[in-house]
Amino acid sequence: MKKLLFLFALFLFGSSCFAAEPIEINFNDGIYHIILHGEKIKKKIRFTSNESLITNKEMHNATGAVLTINAGYFDPENQKTISYVTTDYVTSEDPYFNENLLKNPVLRKNLTKILNRTEFRILECSEGKTKFSYEIVPHNSPSSFGCSVRTAAQGGPLILPELRLEEEFFVVKKDGQVIRESASVLQKTARTIIGLKNGEVHILIITDEHPMDLYEVQKFCRELGLERAMAFDGGSSTSMNYKDEIEVISTKGDGAGRSVKSFMQVFN
Repeated sequence: MKKLLFLFALFLFGSSCFAAEPIEINFNDGIYHIILHGEKIKKKIRFTSNESLITNKEMHNATGAVLTINAGYFDPENQKTISYVTTDYVTSEDPYFNENLLKNPVLRKNLTKILNRTEFRILECSEGKTKFSYEIVPHNSPSSFGCSVRTAAQGGPLILPELRLEEEFFVVKKDGQVIRESASVLQKTARTIIGLKNGEVHILIITDEHPMDLYEVQKFCRELGLERAMAFDGGSSTSMNYKDEIEVISTKGDGAGRSVKSFMQVFN
């Protein structure tokens, strides 16, 4: 009997020791690899934005989130969004109302591509009982039948299964030569990347210690076995706060971190 009780206690102790944490963070060679485990965490993820630009740390502290990373693109001139954001089933940021996109003749000509850039979604689906799922798709993609977008943030470009640099107006080529580039997609810089593998979220915070262009990012995502992946804003916008334990900001600027528009947050 004593032996059985000991084995039972060992089983309980072992289970608690090896149970996966809902937020797993690994750091290697200048790259944070964050994995969001389990079903419960899907209800705790929320994309948020702020009327004016603020730092990732300011948003993290103001909301009491466990994890905060930077999300979509924005216009630093007028502090308006260039990426769609959905918060609590409602479009909270709409780039169509950014007048700088409309008055620029080049951007206006390619507005359809910009407005349909890739986004990360959390869907709420009713199939007898409510279920939540992740999705990385172009913004204009319809939701599955019986599902609604609970929260989402657009970024781009799509990285896996294929890079969509030209299709999402991050690169323009003429006679095979690049004549226009946005968001430093072809340059080595810090990156915020989000992907999916086996139904779980993988976030890569690629710091200034190991800058990558998006072709290198794609190769790295394939090595990790990600099935789909996309970029959020990067470069000096790359930022991450976890509890009060980890902070990532670009070394560029004054060291306080760049003020940004939108965020992906995980709450308790």
